[in-house]
Amino acid sequence: MKILFLTVLLALLAASVAAVIPQQKPVLVTYPEDTPAHVLDEAKHAIMEAGGFITHEYHLIKGFAATAPSRVIDTVRALGAEWNALVEVDGEVHAMHENGGRDPLDL
Repeated sequence: MKILFLTVLLALLAASVAAVIPQQKPVLVTYPEDTPAHVLDEAKHAIMEAGGFITHEYHLIKGFAATAPSRVIDTVRALGAEWNALVEVDGEVHAMHENGGRDPLDL
């Protein structure tokens, strides 16, 4: 009986922790070449403040890859709106929908 109670308690604890942790998505954020550096810095700061992290900074293009909570993606878009920031899902892209018909670029 004690084992059953402990198992149920651990399952409830795991479910409540999973509900608190925000869902993270891998994203690519790119900007036109004439975008000031402070715009990229603001976007990176917003992602890190929301609990995300920067996974790669690009040097040939202005941009970076990150894993970010879903709730901050719109904030990053708004911060870069004046500079035509492009925020898209990072991941494998296939010519044919191998994933059951879901568009791989859906946020």
